[in-house]
Amino acid sequence: MTNPFSLKGKVALVTGANTGLGQGIALALAEAGADIAAAGIQAPTDTQAKVEALGRRFVAIEANLISVEPIERVVKETLDGLGGFDILVNNAGLIRRADAVDFSEKDWDDVMNVNIKSAFFMSQAAGRHFIAQGGGKIINIASMLSFQGGIRVPSYTASKSGIAGITRLLANEWASKGVNINAIAPGYMATDNTAQLRADADRNKAILDRIPAARWGEPSDLGGTAVFLASRASDYVNGAVIPVDGGWLAR
Repeated sequence: MTNPFSLKGKVALVTGANTGLGQGIALALAEAGADIAAAGIQAPTDTQAKVEALGRRFVAIEANLISVEPIERVVKETLDGLGGFDILVNNAGLIRRADAVDFSEKDWDDVMNVNIKSAFFMSQAAGRHFIAQGGGKIINIASMLSFQGGIRVPSYTASKSGIAGITRLLANEWASKGVNINAIAPGYMATDNTAQLRADADRNKAILDRIPAARWGEPSDLGGTAVFLASRASDYVNGAVIPVDGGWLAR
């Protein structure tokens, strides 16, 4: 039997893959056999070196996804650079923190533009290609705040609740066309986005006390779930939002 988790011969586009969760996912997909295109505002030099060290091809695409303007170009550069496009990971994201009574319109718009608007239109562009070729995989990055309210992150909470919604919507529309759309909801991960929380001794302790695994997650912890959702092993999984949270939601 062939390995149902193999991504050999596949091409994955990962947004925001220069560090953190995006880098962890890109490396896991490359280890499973996929070639990688990475789109973002910073050059993913470290990610590129690590992917190429695995013997996979890599294309870096400069794109600021605070606007939908570069999306069609990102898809074209993926196809031109790697000769195909089979997997999309919508990972690029922003978070802005302030009390709801003080939250600015700019912080609302910036976060919503990257986290939900660009994720939807990137999925739309990928979906058109995947439907035409008879199949593809879309993995959205949700959050614990797709299930909970959080504090001091109103636009982030709204955007990640929206990610869960459009994941289900797109699954309803495209599952019959051979396109799988699912989401991963990371728990509390040790990344740049959580640096403020980890630096606050009281918040850090409160968070760790709530996690049954008793540790912050690492970007590599998402790898197995990402490979599963990108591979044919998940061909009958659609519209799921899978927590990878060390048990946070179970408590």
